[in-house]
Amino acid sequence: MPITASAVSLNVDDVEASSTFLTDHFGFRKEMSADGFASLSREDAGMNVIYLRRGLATLPDDQRDDHADGVILAFVVDDLESELARLTAEGVTITMPLREEPWGERAFQVTDPNGVIVQLVDWNATTAH
Repeated sequence: MPITASAVSLNVDDVEASSTFLTDHFGFRKEMSADGFASLSREDAGMNVIYLRRGLATLPDDQRDDHADGVILAFVVDDLESELARLTAEGVTITMPLREEPWGERAFQVTDPNGVIVQLVDWNATTAH
């Protein structure tokens, strides 16, 4: 089975708010959009992020009212401190401060207007087990 593309699809209340957050602060661009739908991409992300408005009739009944709770969009970056400084300067609230885990992961989180968590990550291979 060849996979030609990947995407994560998230149900949110305000598609435009989440889309604007990723375009303004994370360099994504809208590839497609319609009422209650947006598909965003970055050439280097390896996947598209799709937002669907909760309650859309096109969603299956058992998914229609679900929200993207518990989902973390994680992006690995080269310079975590610079990204932290940039987002802070842009007025984005840091919802989990920068921390380092015993297995070598370093990360911080922000949260978009719909409560979707975006985590920026790098790895410190010298401490990873």
